[in-house]
Amino acid sequence: MEIEEDEERRRQRKLEEALEVKSLRRIISAYLNYPEAAEEDVRRYEKSFKKLPPAHKAFEPPLDMSQDVDGCKDPHLENFEHGHCHSEERNASSCQSASTSGRMCCSNHAEACPQEKSNIMSNPTTELQEVKSEQQHEPIFGSGAGEVENNNEIAECCSNDVADSNGNAFSSPHDWLDPSLQLNVPLVDVDKVRCIIRNIVRDWAAEGEKERNQCYKPILEELDAQFPNRSKESPPACLVPGAGLGRLALEISCLGFISQGNEFSYYMMICSSFILNHTETTGQWTIYPWIHSNCNSLSDNDQHRPVSIPDIHPASAGITEGFSMCGGDFVEVYNDSSQIGVWDAVVTCFFIDTAHNIIEYIEIISRILKEGGVWINFGPLLYHFADMYGQEDDMSIELSLEDVKKIAFHYGFELEKEQTIETTYTTNPRSMMQNHYHAAFWTMRKKRTTTT
Repeated sequence: MEIEEDEERRRQRKLEEALEVKSLRRIISAYLNYPEAAEEDVRRYEKSFKKLPPAHKAFEPPLDMSQDVDGCKDPHLENFEHGHCHSEERNASSCQSASTSGRMCCSNHAEACPQEKSNIMSNPTTELQEVKSEQQHEPIFGSGAGEVENNNEIAECCSNDVADSNGNAFSSPHDWLDPSLQLNVPLVDVDKVRCIIRNIVRDWAAEGEKERNQCYKPILEELDAQFPNRSKESPPACLVPGAGLGRLALEISCLGFISQGNEFSYYMMICSSFILNHTETTGQWTIYPWIHSNCNSLSDNDQHRPVSIPDIHPASAGITEGFSMCGGDFVEVYNDSSQIGVWDAVVTCFFIDTAHNIIEYIEIISRILKEGGVWINFGPLLYHFADMYGQEDDMSIELSLEDVKKIAFHYGFELEKEQTIETTYTTNPRSMMQNHYHAAFWTMRKKRTTTT
């Protein structure tokens, strides 16, 4: 009987791995299809221009529409296709992406965000990210979620020996970029890549500093105040669920914490891994994050302006040993007995409203914190699954801020500080349209158990 159960678990695990590889291939294909989708946009603009009456064509267009788009190749696009990329605003009424980083903005303000569906199943997947520190000879490796097991199986799943749906093994990481493996994915998948590009500005460009100061700076200042006498020999441990592209988790590490970012979205993880592990200097790459949106532009130059990334060199930023990024669903990874009472602090930024069940999030945050541990939260309550219709197995618990705090009190938290901070999210600072959040910012502390 036990042998049959073990065999069934192995079979289920293999199925989950196959589904995950299939999902990853589709996401990588979305990145690879980005140049083609951009060229298709240009062709669409060209068609519209050609339909203008002659009198309306007298005005000089911002781009030379006479070029044969099919006959020219942009070297930057060629680099992107080979895996060497040279490289909005968020509608308050639209839904979030499935990324637990909290947000992936929409390219069209009138449309809801495309949903990202991942096949990360009940077994948590630990995506190990390597961050090379200039202060050390050996790379620093993310250790995943503390004591989460099956790292060897995960390594096998994510290593060079992963096979495609036909059983063909990939001999090297570059095989993922083989054009023969590129899938034709829906434009909605490519839109997520465009959203990631705008998230890059928020986390890794000088142009995103204003938003980072609105969101990250209060968190960092509060963490610094809560742990004034941090020990270099035994630094406090801080978890950042929904870490997105990793900047906040890195900044917390630079403060002298053992910092672990947790992220569910492969779109986010691929990009954060690239920036954290492959950056050699500041301003190494140039992107054009606003070029895909023709709405609310003050000028052509504003729309076409380049942005240099990253604004800092991650490996030279002064990270604390133990900095890591863990891939997987927050509930699946951290609702584990090995995580009970592990963390001195949990920081959630634009995260708690990504839950199917926000009560479960709060319960897990309380469980994984040490007694006397601190929960710092920043963000709105734009519930991710609020507008999901027709999926019977989905749930969405949508509480008011008042009720969220009551739930937190029920799970042993005491409110120490609270304020409202106005902020934006991946907003083009030069756009005529600016969406603003009045974000809740609080510090709560887990009560200590009283002993008699």
